[in-house]
Amino acid sequence: MDTMVCPMGGGATRLYSAVTRALSSSSSAVPLPPSHIDPDQPAGTNLDPEFCQEQRASPVCPLDPVELLRQCEDALGDRPPRFHRKVVHLNNGDSAPSSPFRVMQWNILAQALGEGLDSFVQCPLEALSWSHRKYLILEEILTYRPHILCLQEVDHYYDTFQPLLAGLGYSSSFCPKPWSPCLDVEGNNGPDGCALFFDQSRFQLLESANIRLSAMRIPTNQVAIVTILHCRRTETRVCVAVTHLKARSGWEWLRSTQGCDLLRQIQNLLQKHTDHSGSGIPLLICGDFNAIPTEEVYRHFITSPLSLDSAYKKLSQDGLTEPEYTTWKIRPTGECCTTLDYIWYSQDMLRVDAVLDMPTEEQIGPNRLPSFTYPSDHLSLVCDFSFKDKQ
Repeated sequence: MDTMVCPMGGGATRLYSAVTRALSSSSSAVPLPPSHIDPDQPAGTNLDPEFCQEQRASPVCPLDPVELLRQCEDALGDRPPRFHRKVVHLNNGDSAPSSPFRVMQWNILAQALGEGLDSFVQCPLEALSWSHRKYLILEEILTYRPHILCLQEVDHYYDTFQPLLAGLGYSSSFCPKPWSPCLDVEGNNGPDGCALFFDQSRFQLLESANIRLSAMRIPTNQVAIVTILHCRRTETRVCVAVTHLKARSGWEWLRSTQGCDLLRQIQNLLQKHTDHSGSGIPLLICGDFNAIPTEEVYRHFITSPLSLDSAYKKLSQDGLTEPEYTTWKIRPTGECCTTLDYIWYSQDMLRVDAVLDMPTEEQIGPNRLPSFTYPSDHLSLVCDFSFKDKQ
């Protein structure tokens, strides 16, 4: 598929104004070109021909993700090189994956929290500035170019991520926290929340719901987005959810009840979309659960009747162990290196084909995260999935 290229102006400093100009005339989306994360198995192929033909006829000049990535790299100048993370392809012992699709889960760190409340004592203030971090965040997304993107702590949805990613072919939903701590920070950009993006050349939206999670029927400050998508290539439906559970030690009971509420609401939505044959819908749940694998909420998910498993366990030798860390930071209270982020999937209906590994301690560096190299205290999780053949 040919990729149209829009003139982006003379310099990377004009990147966002060029984006605004490109999107001002229409919100029409364009299909993403193949991802370059792995040349032997691109995750962006098999686009819907009819959809692509419709978008070629669009008068809008779309953004070119390769050019946009280059301009991000130019804008970042002489910063240290980004992490080199290897894609681990899994030997599933059966046929090659058919029509794989890529999922990214990432808590990107709300700008107001990074500069205000979170107190990353070893991170230079310049590295926390939005003028620097926005390019690092966009660079990460453009490098791996997921078909489904689940984000937490998004407080620049309307002015940055929604218009920019719309120009790259993504449709999206945003659910802000009712009482976002960002609002307590002077000069904030509004509340933070969860955002879910999907590539319109690969998926079509059937239904989306913003959910305020409850504990013992009392609404809490944590939210989720649950969507039902239709895969244009395989004619298969998939349910995708993104959430961010209550943070901090001492709130384990609340995370547990929030997780149960999310599972209950997802089950209700799935039952609504289950056809008369009783055929189930594959499920993906991405999130910053703020819970280590020994917590009760983790056990609720692993023992759920939805037959869920955590995709990142596939990185371990035994296939049963979570990564050592998905977040690594230093605050005034001390150093925190632990696993809090997960991509849950229906193990009976979805297959994990590839997983992006974690950077090493040496790559992360002694001052940990965030840094001039990486914009968040949480690492992105990236997996390639494919639909299992129905038995």
